[in-house]
Amino acid sequence: MGHFLSRNGYGLKKKSRKLRKKKKRRNCFLRGPCMLCFIGSVEDDWPFENAAVSKLVSLNSPEECVRFLLSPGELALWEAQGRSLLSKLIGPPARFCAADDSEMVCKRKCAELQRCTPRKQPRCAFQEAMENGEERGDSRCLLPSLPSSSSSSSPSEEDGSGAGRHTDAGSASTSSSTCCCQSSRNESSEETKSAENTDINQLPSSILLKVFSHLSVKERCLGASLVCKYWRNLCLDFQFWKQIDLSGLQQVTDDLLVKIASRRQNVTEINISDCRNVQDHGVCSLASNCPGLIKYTAYRCKQLSDVSLCTVAIHCPLLQKVHAGNQDKLTDHALRLLGEHCKELKDVHFGQCYSISDEGLVALAQGCSKLQRIYMQENKLVTDKSVQAFAENCPDLQFVGFMGCSVTSQGVIHLTRLQHLSSLDLRHISELNNETVMEVVRKCRNLTSLNLCLNWTINDRCVEIIAKEGRSLKELYLVSCKITDHALISIGQYSSTIETVDAGWCKEITDQGATQIARSSKSLRYLGLMRCDKVNEETVERLVLQYPHIVFSTVMQDCKRTLERAYQMGWSPNTSTAS
Repeated sequence: MGHFLSRNGYGLKKKSRKLRKKKKRRNCFLRGPCMLCFIGSVEDDWPFENAAVSKLVSLNSPEECVRFLLSPGELALWEAQGRSLLSKLIGPPARFCAADDSEMVCKRKCAELQRCTPRKQPRCAFQEAMENGEERGDSRCLLPSLPSSSSSSSPSEEDGSGAGRHTDAGSASTSSSTCCCQSSRNESSEETKSAENTDINQLPSSILLKVFSHLSVKERCLGASLVCKYWRNLCLDFQFWKQIDLSGLQQVTDDLLVKIASRRQNVTEINISDCRNVQDHGVCSLASNCPGLIKYTAYRCKQLSDVSLCTVAIHCPLLQKVHAGNQDKLTDHALRLLGEHCKELKDVHFGQCYSISDEGLVALAQGCSKLQRIYMQENKLVTDKSVQAFAENCPDLQFVGFMGCSVTSQGVIHLTRLQHLSSLDLRHISELNNETVMEVVRKCRNLTSLNLCLNWTINDRCVEIIAKEGRSLKELYLVSCKITDHALISIGQYSSTIETVDAGWCKEITDQGATQIARSSKSLRYLGLMRCDKVNEETVERLVLQYPHIVFSTVMQDCKRTLERAYQMGWSPNTSTAS
């Protein structure tokens, strides 16, 4: 560019070829690469005289530089057009400012230096459109056309009609570019708004927390928390770690419980059922750091001993629920500590803990007078003494279960003291007579569920008294009892509250009993006839059609319902495997 505008351009063109081999640092008094960057070295190849050189170096403005480099004819031509050279080629004069010598290094020769930021220029519609287009990466913005350098119009014509033509062309191009940019801007804004509206993270955090509350701990830890940092922080919310359900996860170890205890001291519920890799150390660490623990559930954790439950009892005085069924190493010592320290205990389950005896249960009953639920199963060391202790010391008991324990009618008769008793489970009680059962039904007026399964002593007379005296009774289970059709007829005739009757495996039940109870009972909703071999399947089919509000349970009927649910879930015989 420099040799094109100089007075000795041809000679400079030849000399510039030689200078390509010579790599010498040159300094430029302008901030950016200018025409002087293409001119030879001042020391060796400068074509002007020393006075001219000193005068050129002393130039400070673009206008002076133009007047020095151009001939009088060329300068008159440019002045006639009303434009200066530098404003034509390299922008407004304000971009060229005097600077220090450290900033005067030519960018062409020193590429590592960054170009200085130009001063802020007056804004116009075209510049705004260009900036908006650059921000969106839009390449459709059009540049306005520049005036031709070969124009021969006079200044008056350029001020008149020529100016009008240029104005029209410039305004047309500017308006087209502005409209183009504006339309693309609207499209992008609409896309942005639609994207923002469909982003789930725009929902309030309370709604997302409610959604995440329906996920399990495994789904939150291994799924939702890995989506983004925002979701991870939501999954770490304290409300999710107040109630921790780790049941069935074999990856749970003592280290995980220690981490939970060290970071979340507000745990109120913990369930580690079937976690076989959890030892006493992890449970003790959790109990020591979570004094507000209310519910502790650890079914089938046979590896745990008394140490874990003793630590829970000592460090968690607010404990209300302890379900530790099927733990062989649990003894009476842990139950005594529960009775001493946990006065708020309301719900206990120690089924199939074969080392527990009357000693531990009596201490528990005497220390925890607020108990409402007690369930024992197959505890052969538990006798009538424990039943009597609970009946005397825990007047608020509502659910009592002693399935398969060494309990007799002498212990069951003490339950008549419980005025709030609503559910009684007396399955497989070897020495249970009809008189005791009838007395309990008469005295416990709030009884709603009675389970007498696997008691061969229960007969038709006992069931008749139950139907007459049980004014609040809704569920009656008589599987494998010594009853006949007379028992079912009595239920349909005398009871107006019983909704569920299960008479499965009662060999003396026939079509007559099933038909009579379905016809006479107005409250019946479920009738269990599983393996009642004297009841024909044709009779059951007829009863299903005649009484659609009653669910009849037989082998065939249960199979049909299972197939119907499978079909509803999309199963078909063609897609099933041979197995």
